[in-house]
Amino acid sequence: MHCPFCKNPDSRVVDSRTTDDGLSIRRRRECPQCGKRFSTVETASLTVMKRNGVAEPFSREKVMSGVRKACQGRPVSDDDLAVLAHKVEEAIRASGVAEINATDIGLAILPPLRELDEIAYLRFASVYQNFQNLDDFQGAISDLRAERDSTGAGS
Repeated sequence: MHCPFCKNPDSRVVDSRTTDDGLSIRRRRECPQCGKRFSTVETASLTVMKRNGVAEPFSREKVMSGVRKACQGRPVSDDDLAVLAHKVEEAIRASGVAEINATDIGLAILPPLRELDEIAYLRFASVYQNFQNLDDFQGAISDLRAERDSTGAGS
């Protein structure tokens, strides 16, 4: 780690703590050359393998952007989308993998989106699961109704 003050390529870790969310480590460092202290934050990288073979870092913004289209005209706020993206990232990280297929991210989006808004869920699922006809929609609607009836929830 280079010192941000004098650019010395060495530093000493003085203190390490996990962040409140537990997903990263905050390290307090000291430069042996200039004596100044600075902080770094380390997180485990999460790589997404796209269908075309390209690898890119996981992005909550991309999750929010993709889901935002399905939520157009629905009573879903940007804060709701941020919470959903956080839940998706937590679910992926909990799986313990460092590399995930884009398809698996779509699968991870479906459950929290279903809880957030059933109509947005149907819109997203129709594209993501490649619904071909009305029977596909009817099957998804039947599943939603059956789950609602079994839990006694009403929306």
